[in-house]
Amino acid sequence: MTVTSQRLSANHWPGLDAVPTGARARFSARVAERLFRGALARLDVTVCLTRPDGTVETWGRGGPTMVVHRPEELFLRLGRDQLIGFGEAYLTGAWDAEDLGGFLTVLAAEMQTLVPESLQKLRALVVKRPPRRMLSSKSNSQSNIAHHYDLSNDLFELFLDPTLSYSSALFVESPPRAGGGAAPDPGAPTREDLEPAQARKIERLLDQAGVGEGSRVLEIGSGWGELAVRAARRGATVRTITLSVEQKALAEARVAEAGYTDQVSVDLCDYRDVARAGETYDAVVSVEMIEAVGWQYWQTYFETIDSVLAPGGKVAIQAITMPHDRMLATRRTYTWIHKYIFPGGFLPSVRVIDDITCQHTALRMTDRLSMGQHYAQTLRLWDEAFLAASQQVLRLGFDETFLRMWHFYLEYSRAGFAAAYLDVNQLTFTKSGTTPGELR
Repeated sequence: MTVTSQRLSANHWPGLDAVPTGARARFSARVAERLFRGALARLDVTVCLTRPDGTVETWGRGGPTMVVHRPEELFLRLGRDQLIGFGEAYLTGAWDAEDLGGFLTVLAAEMQTLVPESLQKLRALVVKRPPRRMLSSKSNSQSNIAHHYDLSNDLFELFLDPTLSYSSALFVESPPRAGGGAAPDPGAPTREDLEPAQARKIERLLDQAGVGEGSRVLEIGSGWGELAVRAARRGATVRTITLSVEQKALAEARVAEAGYTDQVSVDLCDYRDVARAGETYDAVVSVEMIEAVGWQYWQTYFETIDSVLAPGGKVAIQAITMPHDRMLATRRTYTWIHKYIFPGGFLPSVRVIDDITCQHTALRMTDRLSMGQHYAQTLRLWDEAFLAASQQVLRLGFDETFLRMWHFYLEYSRAGFAAAYLDVNQLTFTKSGTTPGELR
């Protein structure tokens, strides 16, 4: 297998081997250590820290264990780059956790109080802002999407189920609260449950959007074609758009294999350019694509949907969300996820989606299904499959740092849902006869 240039770029880690130095870095490290120790001392975790002289310290009240091999490096990175540095210290092996998801879940549950309230007022002076090159503008969006989705179709096939659905599944019953843990909770979904759960998620979205025989459907964010195929199977004609070259190629192949080439077109297109003269759709569906839009363009995203939706049409969106107050507090923050996983991305709140659609479009939210614990279990199953395929990932041309990065990303994400810091929602909208901004 030839390693693509995109995959090669994933194996270059500029600056990761450079630990911060200098008097300012050492001062920041001392502050970071004091805050870190104070935060973890009141949490249900165990931190085993080995000093350079061999002295071992134990912090925390007991629970999932973090083992710190190189404390000086950890705190130097934390002091300079906060949570980005925390994640980078994991990538370099400065710290480890056998139950990574369990440990991160405890932290996620206390995310709003990890830093003392008196110091949170200084947040704007400390945190970094996302680089302008990551703004999800028309000129940047394709490179942002390529950074993640064009890594390798082969990579995604190693840990996703056969539907190649890279979004939360919807299991038959509400999964047990996923509190982390090295072993799955009793009654938790298994790998065999994942494919039917992904199908259930898609079919519910299509039901909510009223997709059936003769429906004209627009899908914003193609994935690898599963939703488009299922909509075509119902008798719909589908236009699905993506900015990922790799996704487009495989989605077209899967559509052809399913026998729906005459009903489905897969276009390389920015959502802002989707409108075509005189063309409207009965249904618009979009699965976990709004997270890549960027908060600066949410209004544009919904105005675009509104403009191409036929009167009486429906919209069904699956969106990862966060609490409204945290969204407001963090929307200008540069994070580890931005740097290594999703440049330009940001999570909305359900409230801001409702506000934007009511104030600027004729779309009105008519249904909401919250399914955060389903995502926690989906991510657990993905991570288990990814770790089991580690040698195959290396054979694709990725390196050991990438393995640690992807494992951290999946468990970091799982922790957010398991702790209910994050949620994922299926949101349904209808196009009303009111004008934008009119009171409901």
